[in-house]
Amino acid sequence: MSARAPVSDDVQSGSVHVEVVHDHHEAGHGSRKGYITGFVLSAILTAIPFWLVMAGVFTDPRVTSLVIMAFAVAQIVVHMVYFLHMNARSEGGWTMMALIFTIVLVVIALSGSLWVMYHLNTNMMPMSPGDMRTMP
Repeated sequence: MSARAPVSDDVQSGSVHVEVVHDHHEAGHGSRKGYITGFVLSAILTAIPFWLVMAGVFTDPRVTSLVIMAFAVAQIVVHMVYFLHMNARSEGGWTMMALIFTIVLVVIALSGSLWVMYHLNTNMMPMSPGDMRTMP
């Protein structure tokens, strides 16, 4: 939140007058219109995937999963913009930098975990009965 304090000296009375003006648009506070827009978008982005699954629009489950994940990413963006008030200007861009850093760490952790689990599954699974018969 930024505050400007214009100061005027009243020489005759010997007092100093300080007026503080708060600029709410710069601070990133939400308005009623913004919250309603975010709510409507969130409801739509929730209803569409629900309908896609319940109506069986796609026959391939992988396509359905990818479409639902795309709607989930859109839902995350709507929540960050309309409810968390994140943009490149808020707090001098540090919230956006923190978000990017968090996303990088999550991607590294998830991809590393999936890589380790894949290789454990490939290299550590017990042998099948056919493999057991051919062992010396």
